[in-house]
Amino acid sequence: MQPTPVSTTLSVSPQITPDDIEEVRNLGFRSIICNRPDGEEAGQPTFDEIEAAATAIGMPARYIPIIPGRMSEMDASAFRAALEELPGPVLAYCRSGARSATLWSLSQTTP
Repeated sequence: MQPTPVSTTLSVSPQITPDDIEEVRNLGFRSIICNRPDGEEAGQPTFDEIEAAATAIGMPARYIPIIPGRMSEMDASAFRAALEELPGPVLAYCRSGARSATLWSLSQTTP
């Protein structure tokens, strides 16, 4: 797993697995945001699986699924609110990390 920093409080990553949660914490992240809808690809871990692994070690996780090509201002507002509410630094993930980075960018300009 190679998180890419997009700000001092947020990094983005491709899909993670429940087995990655310990590494996420060891890298210094304190929260997780999932931007990938469940069932987008066969074999992909569900958000519930990620959340269960994160909760087991005391790490909050938030689910803000974004369907490619359907990102809205409401999604950006939800993302910004999550970043304000969750302890940082935060790791956001999707299939490649691009949706999460785009969502962060939009969240910076959306009221």
